[in-house]
Amino acid sequence: MRARDLMSAPVVTVHPWAPAKEAAEVLSEHGFTALPVVDDDERLIGIVTEADLIRGRIPADTRSAYLRPEPPAPVDTTVEQVMTSPVTAMSSGTDVAELCQALVDARIRAMPIVDGSRVVGIVTRGDVVRVLAREDTALAADVRHRLEIYGGTGRWKVEAHDGLVRIVDRYDDKTDRHVATLLALAVPGVVGAETVSSGEDPWS
Repeated sequence: MRARDLMSAPVVTVHPWAPAKEAAEVLSEHGFTALPVVDDDERLIGIVTEADLIRGRIPADTRSAYLRPEPPAPVDTTVEQVMTSPVTAMSSGTDVAELCQALVDARIRAMPIVDGSRVVGIVTRGDVVRVLAREDTALAADVRHRLEIYGGTGRWKVEAHDGLVRIVDRYDDKTDRHVATLLALAVPGVVGAETVSSGEDPWS
């Protein structure tokens, strides 16, 4: 599965000169966790996240015991002042497994997807989780459809349980079994797959 298979597109972006409050409004309205920041030519130059917007921008409660009278610090008011830059991005052809590892390793919640330097989409942790939550019946149907295109109807028995797919092939062809497994693994939401011939299936 590639980033293009689950990215949100077109993606909502924001310019660096926009008010930080405007970015907060967009995130709140759409339920996003991050907005790519682009220049006049729509090239990616940064990203503004929920964390960026709340960092140092909420004044302390004046009733706080530790609060000492001090001159108020300047408040960052534009996206450019609060955004994260430079920003990590990946191409639409990136393996989703690699993308997910990057999200985990960098402890980020969203990955901009680019074509060159132009933003074409975005993938969030939530997008991946929604794919993993797909019903097993839907996974089996998608796998079956792909197999029928490859090897014809009536040849394959497909079952899915907790995202794991098991395929039984009426014929005994090692190459076809390998291809069938790869086709199943390419279905969004499938976490594992195996293909056996009917002779290896005790329930045939």
